[in-house]
Amino acid sequence: MELRLLAYFLAFVPFALADVSFTSPAAGAPVAGLTITTDWTDDGTSPLISDLKTYELFLCTGGNSPDEIVQVAPIEAAGDFATGNTASAAIAATLGGNLPNAYFLRMISTAANGQQVTSYSSRFTLPSMTGTFPAAIAANIEKYNGAAAGPANQVAAGGVDASYALAYTLQTGLTKYAPMQKVPPTQITMKSPTPQYPTSSIASFYKTYASIPTQVQTVTMTQTFSVSSIENTASAAAMPSDDMAKFLARWKD
Repeated sequence: MELRLLAYFLAFVPFALADVSFTSPAAGAPVAGLTITTDWTDDGTSPLISDLKTYELFLCTGGNSPDEIVQVAPIEAAGDFATGNTASAAIAATLGGNLPNAYFLRMISTAANGQQVTSYSSRFTLPSMTGTFPAAIAANIEKYNGAAAGPANQVAAGGVDASYALAYTLQTGLTKYAPMQKVPPTQITMKSPTPQYPTSSIASFYKTYASIPTQVQTVTMTQTFSVSSIENTASAAAMPSDDMAKFLARWKD
């Protein structure tokens, strides 16, 4: 009985453990300046870093629950594990506040088979930040009382990040995510058009120039639609005859 339970548990180990273990920034440590440099190592559990191909790395803030995590800035938007286990990027001081242990890193890794792993670092402090957090984000940070533990790692079999499902206008940070582009149907069956999304109300119109958008890029979910083709096994048509053959024969010389 015990061996049966052990075998059942081991069958799920590759999907329950993480791949990346962040070694810097150190848990609970202040990071001087505005350049975020991080290093990571393989934690020895499946999936291994050698099984992974690419990654996206973001500076985040907020709480530890998935619905409380807010992306602040991209550290590496298109990383490749083949280039090494370190990444670095400069951020703007006005992107957030300097609450204790307000920040952590999120890495979304993709394996060759399409499996995605989301890994989080421990929390750390950025004393050089001069911005302010919205009240809701500040509350989610402060409820952890400066604890250094970051969010739990997540392993998904298919590779659909929750950010793609969040409405575009509700997303924050410098990178926004768009859902997969739709594929037109083979037939048009609707007789009258209907809106894809409900209408939105307008409280007021701009009377002065609006501020420049802060987002840097939009990442669209990879298209899964594919087209397959097969060989045409029908025999070739016979050569033309009679009048057409005579017409074509005129051009042989």
